This record gives sequence, C-alpha cells and structure tokens, in this order.
Amino acid sequence: MSPKSFASQADLAPKKTSFTRLSTHAWAYTAEGDPNSGVVIGPDCAMVIDTTATPAMAQALIRHIREVTDRPIKYVVLTHYHAVRVLGASAYRAEGAQEIIASRGTWELIRERGAQDMQSEIERFPRLFQSAETIPGLTWPTIVFEDRLTLWLGDLEVQVFHPGAGHTRGDTAVWLPQEKVLFSGDLVEHEAAAYTGDAHLATWPVTLERLRTLGAERLVPGRGPALLSRQEAEQAIDYTRDFVTTLYAAAQESVAAGHSLKQAFAHARSKMDPRFGSVFIYEHCLPFDVSRALDEAAGITHPRIWTAERDRQMWAELQG
Repeated sequence: MSPKSFASQADLAPKKTSFTRLSTHAWAYTAEGDPNSGVVIGPDCAMVIDTTATPAMAQALIRHIREVTDRPIKYVVLTHYHAVRVLGASAYRAEGAQEIIASRGTWELIRERGAQDMQSEIERFPRLFQSAETIPGLTWPTIVFEDRLTLWLGDLEVQVFHPGAGHTRGDTAVWLPQEKVLFSGDLVEHEAAAYTGDAHLATWPVTLERLRTLGAERLVPGRGPALLSRQEAEQAIDYTRDFVTTLYAAAQESVAAGHSLKQAFAHARSKMDPRFGSVFIYEHCLPFDVSRALDEAAGITHPRIWTAERDRQMWAELQG
C-alpha cells in the first residue's frame, strides 16, 4: 500500500467486462472485481440491478442489453445507496426507465449521507467515476418498499426484498424464484474484499444465512465473477461470512486490548492477510473496513458518515 495515497487512487488500469447469460431471463455484467450489475429481461420489459457509477459508464451496459433485446428498461433497482452503484441511473431514462426502486433503509441513507458519500467515493475511485461530470446529482428512488416487493415482468416473477442489515442498513436483493437466480448486491462477494465501511458486522452473517435458505443456483455477487451453480453460490456465501467474521473478531480483540486505529489495522492484517490478502480491492477496502469494525466493536451501532475529510484524517492516522 502506498504511504501517500489510497490504493484505489492508483488503480487506473481498465478492467475486462463480461456479460454472462445466467438463465432464460437473467444476465450478469461483471468486471474483474469492479462493481457488478444485473439484468432481467421479461416478456414485455427489462430491469437493471445497480446502474454503474456514471451515466457515461452505463452506456457500456446498455449496449450489451441492446444486443439481446429492444424491450424498454422499465425498472432500475438499487441494492444499496453507495455512489458507485447508483449514480448512473439517469442513463436509463432514455431506455424507458419509469421506476427506481430502493428499500426504506436505502432511501434514509441517501437522505442522511448520500451527498457526503458521493464526494468521498469520487475522490477515492477516479477510475470508477469516469466522466463524473455526466452525473446530474443524487439518485432518488421513485418506489420505496419496507420489506418486500413483488413485480411481474410479463409472466416472470421478480422478488425485490430486504433480507436484513449487512453491507449497509438498507441492503436489497433480487430473486427470480422460477429460475433460482439471486442478485445479492454487496451482501455477497467472491474473490474480492468486502467493503464494510458502512456495515453492520454483527448481523451480516445472519443476513447471509437468510440468503442461503433460498437455494440459489445462480448468484451474482456485488463483486467477483458470476456464480453458475448452487455449490459456487454456497461457497461465495461462506467466503463472505468468513471475511466479515474474521474482521469483526480481530476488531473485538483490538478493543479489548485498547489498540489505536493503527495498531488495530496491523492486528487485523495479521488475521486477514493469509486468507484474503491477494483478492480484488483488498488494499482499497481494509483501512475503511478496520475503522468501521473498530467502531462497531466499541459500541457505535450506527456507522459514522464517511466524508472526503474523514477519509484523509483516517489515512493520516494510519500513516502516522
């Protein structure tokens, strides 16, 4: 890790994207550890799950969709509030988007901290916010649901639901029961670090077990390759649970030992590096992961808001 800047600020190499068919109606858009998106194409319209970071970057996904259908993209689903997932939403208006769907928790987080998160993420991830000037502002949902929403794309059932807190308070998953395809957002990761800067670490494993009970045979994680069997889906859930529980246990040990943030970071690395040190975006995430884990272990249940200033203060403390 560079002593002068976040690892993500030096991550400028382009990633290879893939558009993978999962079932009769579902596709995954993945990019070597960058944020994934999902696509569901029903008999009369389509849905996009997570929009990419900017309207300009969304055009690449739209081109893939238009290679397989000319149906309007009626629905956009936000799996959570992070800027890198939601700020490309305006690109889909020209493709027929009528509704932007999010959970109540996600709407509340956009209201509370969306502007700060937007500035923080754009400064942290220059490659993921190409053409940031095309972003018209925060993305606001037009449909806000409490726990579950069932939609029909023609005769295709699509369940949009909040399985519980984990990556954020408002996490949303999309489930196609007829085809056993699950879009998990960042609740599940595979071959990539879990970003936990706004997480609820103690409850995340419980939420993962709720997802496991679905018995998904195809799973699109928040980051990492699309998973094309029930065994792979189970392994990704296990992987994410192991990441989260190892991190949180290390933070609990640091709180008990009275560690500073810098000491806690070193302790977490001693536990995490052997298993996770080589996966996508590990160096990007770990400073934020440890900071949040230390807070939660110390009793701060509601994650503190990340701002560009707080990012810099945290980084200075780790470097000091």
